[in-house]
Amino acid sequence: MDNEFNVTYITFGGHVEVHRYGLLYFVIMFTAFILIICSNSTIVCLIVIHKNLHEPMYIFIAALLINSVLYSTAIYPKLLIDFLSEKQIISYSACLFQWFIYYTLAGSEFFLLSAMAYDRYVSICKPLQYPAIMSKNTVKILLISAWVVPALQMSVPMPPSANKKLCSFTLKGIICNSTVHKLHCVSSQALNIYGLIVLVDVVIFPLLFIVFTYTKIFIITYRSSREVRSKAAQTCFPHLLVLISFSCLITYDVIIARLDTDFPKTILLILSLQIILYHPLFNPIIYGLKMKEIYKHLSGLFWKTV
Repeated sequence: MDNEFNVTYITFGGHVEVHRYGLLYFVIMFTAFILIICSNSTIVCLIVIHKNLHEPMYIFIAALLINSVLYSTAIYPKLLIDFLSEKQIISYSACLFQWFIYYTLAGSEFFLLSAMAYDRYVSICKPLQYPAIMSKNTVKILLISAWVVPALQMSVPMPPSANKKLCSFTLKGIICNSTVHKLHCVSSQALNIYGLIVLVDVVIFPLLFIVFTYTKIFIITYRSSREVRSKAAQTCFPHLLVLISFSCLITYDVIIARLDTDFPKTILLILSLQIILYHPLFNPIIYGLKMKEIYKHLSGLFWKTV
């Protein structure tokens, strides 16, 4: 506690040999951060520039990649500073804000993936009604909802968490996730119940909806021609890969936050880095290589550059 400014500081206890390997960590993560910003931004710019990519499917992809950039921007700068600092600390208020951004954008990811699944369902299962159903207004509503709904839900526990008394001032991880609630002297039953409700609303329901829509798609395409099956696989497969990878990472995050695990710090550090490193880099690679139209413009861009 800083008595002069009455600021509570939290120490990140998940770093391993940061005083010895801090510079190496910094170089690796700074390189990853630059790659994340450049790769995601490049595809977003291609979607904005080329009119043939101004379709709901590509608009949702652009929103997903923007989400990755925002997510990384909320995590990486502080992490890079910590690698070069003698003490890896953060004020409690800033920690809560990072927690809020972290889970808001994670929730937005599931909502955007749900919107993409719905778009593919309408495109493949109801092609004649597609222009009417997936209108510009529908796309706008889905995009706004994907960011606003998780933000509103995550903002509810912020005031009570900010006023909770702390008995511990060291987090096991390297970023502020749900483990921040373990710092409280008394666990709030109301916050725990609300957290489970939000988990169901933001993660479970979207996952069930995605499974339902893709099941319908697979049933329809199985009964259709080979050309229809090929088109469906080409557009749906990248979304499924992204969904599976992100779901696995979020599952790990929830398990670590809810259970008192005694994993070695090195393993926890590696798993934590997977969450903030793997997915933001995975998205542009998958969509850049697997989406035919994006790949065509991407290869054309690099060929012109060369």
